[in-house]
Amino acid sequence: MFLTAVLLRGRIPGRQWIGKHRRPRTVSFQAKESMIRRLEVEAENHYWLSMPYMTAEQECGHAAERRAQAFEAIKAAATSKFPKHRYIADQLDHLNISKKWS
Repeated sequence: MFLTAVLLRGRIPGRQWIGKHRRPRTVSFQAKESMIRRLEVEAENHYWLSMPYMTAEQECGHAAERRAQAFEAIKAAATSKFPKHRYIADQLDHLNISKKWS
């Protein structure tokens, strides 16, 4: 057995927190508690999502009228900002005083 291997036995090569041979992090009490809390929240979410309020038949198309009204409101708001149409006949009508040449 080599003397250096015996003396440098507990050494972690390279950066101690990254890499293949890294130092393992200790799991603290606070980390355990937060993990338990997150798992409890996830279990509660799973419970509430497992019992839907509406059936699949009720859910199909239940908001079609509301979505149509919202779309019409958005369309009306967009067209209200749009300027009205301008025609070339209206723009050049002041030049149409006499038509002797026609």
